[in-house]
Amino acid sequence: MYEVEVKIRADHDAVRATLEDRGAERVGRVRQVDTYYDAPHRDFAATDEALRVRRETRLADADGDESAESGGETTARVTYKGPLVDDESKTRTEHETEVADGETMDAVLDGLGFEPAAVVEKGRTFYRLNGYTVTLDAVEGVGTFVEVEREAKAEADVESVRDGAYAVVRQLGLDPDDQIRTSYLGMLLGAEE
Repeated sequence: MYEVEVKIRADHDAVRATLEDRGAERVGRVRQVDTYYDAPHRDFAATDEALRVRRETRLADADGDESAESGGETTARVTYKGPLVDDESKTRTEHETEVADGETMDAVLDGLGFEPAAVVEKGRTFYRLNGYTVTLDAVEGVGTFVEVEREAKAEADVESVRDGAYAVVRQLGLDPDDQIRTSYLGMLLGAEE
């Protein structure tokens, strides 16, 4: 499975208005706290890989305010992201599964020698438009972004899925040439230096 993603720094108010004008379906809001890990056996920064435990809390769906903290239960997932597979987007293999207890997963990784590298916190509002997920991200310490993404089942499908993502980006009044291929983790760590 390949995650095909185009990410652009953008003003949420303008994009939200365009999404509404285009009839996009708002599908939810969450607060995510992602703990990224360094591996004891290789340098993920050098190999462009990532391993994280994500804690996600569903938020009450009120007026598009990504900063609102009201919400429901928190779930946890562990995710491995492979290196980028093309030069045109932020496409990579991704394997993810829910875990019953995020703290226990942290302890397992700690026991195996993985060390926490950084924590990325963000509020996200999700929309569906033309078969793509459009996400308005407010990332603490980094800024506001729009992500347009969809999965491709095989590498042969990546180009057509990416071209569709570019079309959605243009519909939102944004330019695919402005995309950022650096992860939020990379941006956060770059801001700390």
